[in-house]
Amino acid sequence: MIFSFTLKHKDADTRGRLGKVTTPHGEIRTPAFMPVGTQATVKALSPEEVRETGADIVLANTYHLYLRPGHELIRELGGLHRFMHWEGPILTDSGGFQVFSHSALRKIDDEGVTFQSHIDGSRHHITPELAIEIQEALGADIIMAFDECTPYPATKDYARQSMELTLRWAKRCREKKSRSDQALFGIIQGGMYPDLRKECAEKLVKIGFAGYAIGGLSVGETKPMLYEMLEATEPHMPEDAPRYLMGVGKPEDLVEGVCRGIDLFDCVMPTRNARNGFLFTRQGRLVIKNAAHTREEVPIDSECGCYTCRHYSRAYLRHLYMAGEILAMRLNTIHNIAFYQDLMGDLRKAVGEDRLGRFRKDFYGTYQKQEVQRK
Repeated sequence: MIFSFTLKHKDADTRGRLGKVTTPHGEIRTPAFMPVGTQATVKALSPEEVRETGADIVLANTYHLYLRPGHELIRELGGLHRFMHWEGPILTDSGGFQVFSHSALRKIDDEGVTFQSHIDGSRHHITPELAIEIQEALGADIIMAFDECTPYPATKDYARQSMELTLRWAKRCREKKSRSDQALFGIIQGGMYPDLRKECAEKLVKIGFAGYAIGGLSVGETKPMLYEMLEATEPHMPEDAPRYLMGVGKPEDLVEGVCRGIDLFDCVMPTRNARNGFLFTRQGRLVIKNAAHTREEVPIDSECGCYTCRHYSRAYLRHLYMAGEILAMRLNTIHNIAFYQDLMGDLRKAVGEDRLGRFRKDFYGTYQKQEVQRK
C-alpha cells in the first residue's frame, strides 16, 4: 500500500493517539506538526535545516503555487519535491482558506470560486476539479479537498449552506482524483454548530477519504469554542484514518488537540513569530528585543538542543534583531520550529507511556501563555 495509517497506541486517560503515516516519500510520526512552506519554502530556512529540527513533513499551498510560479511549470520541473529539494512527505492545502482570507477579492457559487489575484489583480476561477488537477501536478503526498472555510461568526443557516457546498465539492474532488500515489483528505466544516460538524463528518466518511481534516477553526472564535468543536467532531472521525486540525498552532493548542485525538497540525505561528522576534521557550514566549536580554550570555532555552541554542546567546540574537540582520530571522526560525518539533516528540512519548494527562498538567505548570515576564 502506497499510503497507510497505523494506530500504534491510545493513551489510557485521554483521547491521545500514537501512530504512523506511511507515504511514498517516507513516514510521518504522529502526532506531528507540519512547518508551513506556503510558497515551496519554509521561510528563512533550507530544507536541510527544516529536517534537522525534527520535522517529518512540510506543508505547501495550492493557491499560492498556482498563481506563482504555476503548477504546470512545477510539473515540468519534476514536481514539488524536486522543485523545492525536499525529499520527505509534503501536504498541499487546497487553497480554500486563502480564498477565504481574501474575501474582498472573491465570489463563491456552486461551481467554484472566482477571485482576483492578490499579486496582480488578474481574475481566476478555481473549481474542485481544478484544485485536484493543480495538486496532482504539484505531486504532494497528501492533498486536500476544496472547501469553503465558514467564517465566524456565521448564522446556522449560512453554516449549513457552507457545509453542504463543502460536501458537494468534496464529492467532486473524490471523483476527479486520478493519481494512486496521493492521499486525498476531506475537510469537515459546520461553523460553531456541533450538530453540523457531526453531520459533515459522517457524510464525508460515506464518500470515503484517506484522512479527515477539521477546518474552519482558529478564525476568530474563543478557545472554549475551538475545543468544544474538537470534542464534538472527533468521535465521528474514523479511528483508522489520520485526523488533521488545520491552521491551529499555539503550543497549548497542540497539547489540547493531541489530548482530543488529533494527529496532524500546521500553523504559521512558529515562523511568523520568529521573524517578529517572539521566541518560544518551555516557560512561555520570549520577546528578544527586550532590553533585559542585552547582556544575557545564555541560550533562548537552556533545555533546547537546536542549532541556535547550541551556538548563540540571547544577547547576540537581540543584537541581530535590533540591527535588522537577516541572520536573526534564520536563527530565530530554526529555534521556534525546533521547539514545536520537541513539543510533538514529548507528546508522542507521553502518549506511548500512558501519561499524557500528567504531561498536560506539567506543561501548564511551567508554560505561560503570555510573554515571559522580562522587561
